[in-house]
Amino acid sequence: MSQNSRFIAGIHSVRTALKHGADKVEGIWFDSKRDDRRLGQLLSEARKSGVAVLATDKAGLERLVENTRHQGIVAKVVAPAARSEDYLDQLLGELEQQPFLLVLDGVQDPHNLGACLRTADAAGVHAVIAPKDRAAGLTPVACKVASGAAETVPFIQVTNLARTLRQLRDAYGLWIVGLAGEARQSVYQAELKGPLVMVMGSEEKGLRRLIREQCDQLVSLPMLGVVESLNVSVATGVSLFEALRQREEATSHKD
Repeated sequence: MSQNSRFIAGIHSVRTALKHGADKVEGIWFDSKRDDRRLGQLLSEARKSGVAVLATDKAGLERLVENTRHQGIVAKVVAPAARSEDYLDQLLGELEQQPFLLVLDGVQDPHNLGACLRTADAAGVHAVIAPKDRAAGLTPVACKVASGAAETVPFIQVTNLARTLRQLRDAYGLWIVGLAGEARQSVYQAELKGPLVMVMGSEEKGLRRLIREQCDQLVSLPMLGVVESLNVSVATGVSLFEALRQREEATSHKD
């Protein structure tokens, strides 16, 4: 298998891969002894799309994806690739909506990156931006946790994150909001309706000083219990969906 390919398993994962680009699916293996209506429908979709479909057995699938719940189907797909910072200019130039971006400042756990991508997709985020160095990339683990979102949400890696944030504010007029535990204003009190960048810090250290300085506003999540903070992927979900709520509310008022 080439470095640009990976195996995915399960009916949902394979269906998502077909939906977002059958040309990126290099082959599908299935358990010929399994009688499953959903599996049969998916195989029919794959054949109609011109994807090679190969029969095997349960042991054959388990050799391809060890310790993974495969539901009788495995596919080899071209792994999604990170975009360069040049793509960010193209994306912003083509958007017809108010930009909604997520920045991850040094998130290093691929599980957290995958969960953030999945949430970003659900919340309608147009792109996720992260530094090239000292941060997780689109590893097989991150892509698996993302459950298809690595293929749908552009993941942009930049050389200098502080410079990118400055450009987003000065050249494109985006409002940059960073999440920081010590901030006095709650995310629920912030204005999140316009062109927006939500910035989340790393798992242990939060936002770096240089990144904080590029934020127009710092906000926090109200913490009423004994724990001091939430996992970065959970905090990202809370923040993005509060922004989504405000943005949908603003759109409905216009209508």
